Amino acid sequence: MKPGHTGLTHLAHSTRYSWKGLKAAFRNEAAFRQEVTITAILIPFAWWIGEGPVSWLLLIGSCFFVLVVELLNSAIENVVDRIGTEHHELSGRAKDIGSAAVMLSLILAGLTWGLLGWLKFVG
Repeated sequence: MKPGHTGLTHLAHSTRYSWKGLKAAFRNEAAFRQEVTITAILIPFAWWIGEGPVSWLLLIGSCFFVLVVELLNSAIENVVDRIGTEHHELSGRAKDIGSAAVMLSLILAGLTWGLLGWLKFVG
C-alpha cells in the first residue's frame, strides 16, 4: 500500500484496480466471457430453482466460484507467459494445474445445479 493510501482512499484505489482486472479479463479471456454469460443466464433460474436463501446462495455462489477460479487461472497464465513463451515443464505444469482448478470448479457448479434442480423437479 502506498503511503497515505489508507481507509477510503485505499478502498477507492483497490476498487479501481479490481474493475480494471475484471475489464481486462472480459476483454482478453474468451473462457471468462463465456462463463460470465452463462452466469448471467443462470442467475434468474437460481431464484426459480432455489427454495430459500441457502439454495440461492449455493446456486449463485457456485457460478461466482467458477468466475473467481477462472480469474486466478488467467492470472497464472499471464504471469507464465510474461516470463517466457518457450516451452518449460514447470510453466506447462502451472497452466495445467490452473486449468484443473477451473475444471473442478465447473464440476462443483454442475453438481450443485444438478442436485438442487433434481430436488426441485424430481425429489
